[in-house]
Amino acid sequence: MPRFYCPTPLHTGLALSLPAGAARHVQVLRLQPGDVITLFNGEGGEFDATVTRMGRSDVDVDIGEHRLLEREAARAVHLLAGITANDRMDWLVEKATELGVASITPLAAERSVLKLKGERADKKLAHWQGVAVAAAEQCGRNRVPTIHAALSLKEWLAQPPASADRWVLSLAQGTQSLAAVNTSTRPVVVLSGPEGGLAPAEEAAALVAGFLPVTLGARVLRAETAPLALLSALTVL
Repeated sequence: MPRFYCPTPLHTGLALSLPAGAARHVQVLRLQPGDVITLFNGEGGEFDATVTRMGRSDVDVDIGEHRLLEREAARAVHLLAGITANDRMDWLVEKATELGVASITPLAAERSVLKLKGERADKKLAHWQGVAVAAAEQCGRNRVPTIHAALSLKEWLAQPPASADRWVLSLAQGTQSLAAVNTSTRPVVVLSGPEGGLAPAEEAAALVAGFLPVTLGARVLRAETAPLALLSALTVL
C-alpha cells in the first residue's frame, strides 16, 4: 500500500485535503477515488486513508483506522556527519533514514569540500529533509529523522550537552572496538568526518569533549560508508 508523509493532525473519521507534497505524489501514482493509502505524520503510528476525490492539483481523503505501529530502532543514534561532496550526502541521508537514524546534523568540517551559507544552506537543508521524508515513506518508518542545520564542530560543542554517549569514528591509535563501547541502550551521538576525515584539531577537540574513539575494523571506509556501517550494526535486528 502506498505510504505518504502528511505533516498535519490526523484522526479517524477526518475528511482531509492532502498537503501539496502528498497530493502531488498521489497524482504521480495515478491513484483513483476508492484507492486506499497509508498516511503518517511523525507523531506515532499510521492511518489508513481512502481517496475520495482527485482534483487537478488537490486530493481529498477520508481517514480510517489508526494502527499503533512503530519501526524505530531500540537505540537512538544521532549522526554528526561531515558534509560530503556531490550527491554522497543525499545518499548518506537516505540510507541512514532507512537504517533507523534518529537525527542527522551535517557537520561543516574543516575538510568538507561543500561549503554552505545563507540561502544555499537553507535550500540544502530543505532538500535533505525531503530526502529523509521520501526514505521514511519507502522503508515503513512512521517517524522522520530531523535534519538539523549545518554546524561546525566548535558550534556543536558549544551547545548544552545532551544525555547521550559520544563516539567519534577514528583511525588513530588507542581506538576501541564497537563491541567494547556498545554496552548500553542510551542514545548515542556518532561523530564522523568528511572525505579525508576530521582534521587533527577537530578530533582532539572531540576527545576533550568526551567522545570515545571507535574503530570499525582494519579497513578504511569512505566517509559516507563508515556511519552507515555503524548504524547497521546498532539498529538492524
